[in-house]
This record gives sequence, structure tokens and C-alpha cells, in this order.
Amino acid sequence: MRTSGFWLLPLFLVVSVAAGAADLVGPESCKGCHPAAYTAWQLSKHARATDSLSENQKKDARCLSCHAPDQSQGVTNISCETCHGGGQYYAPDYVMKDPELARLVGLVDPSEKLCRTCHDASSPSLRPFNFKESLKAIDHWSAERAKKNARAEATTPEPAKK
Repeated sequence: MRTSGFWLLPLFLVVSVAAGAADLVGPESCKGCHPAAYTAWQLSKHARATDSLSENQKKDARCLSCHAPDQSQGVTNISCETCHGGGQYYAPDYVMKDPELARLVGLVDPSEKLCRTCHDASSPSLRPFNFKESLKAIDHWSAERAKKNARAEATTPEPAKK
């Protein structure tokens, strides 16, 4: 009697969930290719998110779910991968050079919806969350883009004169 491979589905799901939980590479892995973004992150409140918590809050899962959502994987604050997704599959250079491939294998372009999973009406923040203003406070892409554009301009050959 021939058996179906259907019984493999539950096993696949368990392995997939376990793999998803261990796909962080840590902010230091991002630093090599994105030094300006890394520095901007280091200077941000996200990099020091647990510093604003009391000792009791540092033990409260409700607080840690936003201030240190990846703590179970050894990341004690909000890091690159908290917003951009676990980098195990998109971190290699050959993947990052292909934006479409990077997104296909897990790179996330954070949206207002993602930010509002923590910055919502129930968070004990003193001010209402303004997405556009908050983006300015965590800007870590402008310097990266300027550097990339400068490199592209420097390597673009000038048109031949006739």
C-alpha cells in the first residue's frame, strides 16, 4: 500500500515555525554593508528601547513585546531585524544586491501598519504617534541612498563626444 506525503505537512509546518524563530543574524551583521544606517540606529531610541523601562517593566512581557520583541533570540532592544525581518536569508551580499530577491526571501519594507503594532493608542506614550514625523526621527536610509547615488554617478561613463 502506498502512503501519501500528506503526513509530512505537519512536520514541515513545525520545522518552518522553528526556523522562522531562529532567522535573526543580529545588527552587527548589517553594519558591514550599511555603516551609516547602523550608526543612525545606534543613536536612535530603538537601540536603547529597554533603557526607558523600570526594573519591573523589564520583566513584564507586555512591555518587552515592544521594547525587546526579539529578546528570546538574544536581541535586547529593537534592532534592524525587528523592523526589516530576520536576515538569515536576505543578508548575503548576492541577495542584497537584488532588491526583488531580498524581499522574496524575507526583507521587509516597514510600513505604518508595522510601526503601529507597538506605537498604538494603548501604548503608554505621552504623545500621539505621528508616522511621518517619526520616520524623520529614525531616518537611516537617506545617507545610504546618497552614498549609493554618488557611487553610481562616479562609475557612470560620460557619453562619447561626436
